[in-house]
Amino acid sequence: MAVTVRIPTTLRTLTGGTSSVEVAGTNVGEVLAALEEAHPGFRERIFGDDGELRRFVNVFVSDEDVRYLDGLSTPVPDGETVAIVPAVAGG
Repeated sequence: MAVTVRIPTTLRTLTGGTSSVEVAGTNVGEVLAALEEAHPGFRERIFGDDGELRRFVNVFVSDEDVRYLDGLSTPVPDGETVAIVPAVAGG
């Protein structure tokens, strides 16, 4: 299953500047594990010590935040896009 992962600007150093990559996986956890395998360094930046997504990292499948779906178990259909979006704060 090929899934496109959109990479935020702040993490593109891990992908050689590429804004999106294709990996395989049937759910968000598998997709992010495949991303780490293909481009080491993602895991430490998007996951906390507890193995959960960091609070300031949002992951979307079909424009839906996985925190409100099934988290890392959220299914990712073949051909779908997964977006990693760091939270932005300002004032």
